[in-house]
Amino acid sequence: MESIGADILIILVLTAGLGGFIDAIAGGGGLLTLPVLLWAGIPPVQALATNKLQGSFGTFTATVNYARKGHLPLNDLWPAVFLTLVGAVSGTLLVQHLPGNFLNNLIPLLLIAFSLYFLFSPKVGDNRSAQRLGMLSFAATAGFCLGFYDGFFGPGTGSFMTAAFILLLGWSVTSAVAGTKLLNFTSNLSSLAVFALAGYVLWWPGLAMGLAQIAGAWLGSHLAIRHGAQLIRPVLVMASLAISLKLLLS
Repeated sequence: MESIGADILIILVLTAGLGGFIDAIAGGGGLLTLPVLLWAGIPPVQALATNKLQGSFGTFTATVNYARKGHLPLNDLWPAVFLTLVGAVSGTLLVQHLPGNFLNNLIPLLLIAFSLYFLFSPKVGDNRSAQRLGMLSFAATAGFCLGFYDGFFGPGTGSFMTAAFILLLGWSVTSAVAGTKLLNFTSNLSSLAVFALAGYVLWWPGLAMGLAQIAGAWLGSHLAIRHGAQLIRPVLVMASLAISLKLLLS
């Protein structure tokens, strides 16, 4: 499968660049890249594995950019990083033993609810709000559970993580997206390691897409930092609704 034609590879790379751009602002980049990998004729498990490879480049780039601009308190987030890693590895290992039909019906409804909250709540902005959980409790609940979810299913992980940072820790929307990129990078890399050990990753297409992810994520994160909630909020709503529509139609 690694002998993909140049024309298909170009489409994969362009899609990865756009996916990285959207993902750095609001999440949901996998909504673009995974279907295109499947369209290219790549078997589902290999497509999932390769999607984790290319997505890791984008989430890493966005994480570094947000951290350099001071939106990411790395010292506070290590418990969440660790438990997200544990959750992602567990989810990837157990993916074949979980009730997918239940999630297929539940996740779109949750994403629609979150998108409506982001759209209408006056609290979702560039200012902090009330904190409901400490970092250790956040790590044990949101970190582990969303890492687990990303390991076995994935769509909407970025939206859920951003919502968790805002609703549970009271972070501003820009800082919440920054924290999301770090945890999403952690879950991508952890899941990738499991897939790689099993031999499912298509390295050359994934690396080519990864370079495009770097460019898209760099541009998207710069725009998000510059414009804050004014840009992130509408893109987050549109990404959540698009993922919901895609899952409902599937």
